[in-house]
Amino acid sequence: MMLIKNGLIVDPSQGLHEVQDIFVADGMIQKIGKDLVVEGAEIVDASGMIVMPGAVDMHVHLREPGDEHKETILTGVQAAIHGGFTSVACMPNTNPVADHEAVIESIMFKASKYGLADVYPIAAITKNLAGEEITEMGLLKRTGAVAFSDDGKTVQHTGVLRRAMDYSKMANALLISHCEDKELLGSGVMNEGIVSTELGLAGIPNEVEDLIIARDLAMAKLTGCRVHIAHVSTAGGVELVAKAKADGVKVTAETTPHHLLLTDEAVRGYDTNTKVNPPLRKEEDRLAVFEGLKKGIIDCVATDHAPHAQQEKEVEYAYAANGVVGLETAVPLIWTNFVKKGLLNEEEFVTIMSRRPAEILQIDKGTLQAGKMADILILNPDQEKTVEPQKFYSKGKNTPFGGMKLTGWPEMVIKAGKMVYRDEKLV
Repeated sequence: MMLIKNGLIVDPSQGLHEVQDIFVADGMIQKIGKDLVVEGAEIVDASGMIVMPGAVDMHVHLREPGDEHKETILTGVQAAIHGGFTSVACMPNTNPVADHEAVIESIMFKASKYGLADVYPIAAITKNLAGEEITEMGLLKRTGAVAFSDDGKTVQHTGVLRRAMDYSKMANALLISHCEDKELLGSGVMNEGIVSTELGLAGIPNEVEDLIIARDLAMAKLTGCRVHIAHVSTAGGVELVAKAKADGVKVTAETTPHHLLLTDEAVRGYDTNTKVNPPLRKEEDRLAVFEGLKKGIIDCVATDHAPHAQQEKEVEYAYAANGVVGLETAVPLIWTNFVKKGLLNEEEFVTIMSRRPAEILQIDKGTLQAGKMADILILNPDQEKTVEPQKFYSKGKNTPFGGMKLTGWPEMVIKAGKMVYRDEKLV
């Protein structure tokens, strides 16, 4: 039994924003109220802290099976807990690809052994991510897949996408779309503009993303499928999603901390930790993406946690792997740059980091309601620390935020009623 005392409970699912206590027993939230007394319960003093549902990241890469030199399920869930995430959904670009039930079952079984973050597998839309033959969606959903995506290998053939959307609607499944026109992409490695010209790097215009967003939204309107647009990075993408929502399309969208905070100006030093897909855009795009998030056009923040081995980043910019790690920095990055500055309030923070991603994935998370699993993040809004990649639990150290001073770090993390992070370490 555990009694969390004197914390500021922020839970939009209940309209809660008040200093109260939470009684936890048998892995569940039993009661929320003022001045609770429970004989024999362990007292957790949360004075001065934010008590919120554990964060939910609906877009991570855990690499296992197949690329365990980059990350494993164990190091991934350790990183998640360290960063305040008690639930993560992992992409299917593993080896073998998560396109059949054996891989889905293996991921779920391994994650369950560790008692850390819950892992929700995302299955492939097409077999082997080849974009040609759709997977057994109904079977994979019954096995445990919470959504379907071909991740970085966008389904290029509209006919295949149409069939996938028809089947996903029948299965009441979510399709997550990485929007990228491969032909227009060409050899681009960063945002197309003045900076790419000055650096002599091949550029990627916004239309690479916008054209596929427009196509996928049109197909979602035609089929009635639920579609989620991954890592929106352009002003045009925000406009397209806004219009589709107004038209009644069943669309949700995410963006990432790095697209909210960085622009193509960050590439000037040729730091390969700024090489991501989609690329860092111009300032006007960054501002539009934040405004979209603030207005609810973009529903949530997802990290697109993409760990890489050191040798995959320590090469020329054009040849470096795309992606950054994000599980261990996302919470303080958003808190420092948006909540602390008054650009987002505490309810909005909890909504985009926990409540909305849980709702989109249709998982029973993102709430502190009585009777629900006790997945709780206790956040210290004033703690300041420097980002030190070498102290990450993740095998990936590829972050552009190393050395940055941030506030709003996890103080404690409770998973299924058990304290799993405290005093800056896993317990």
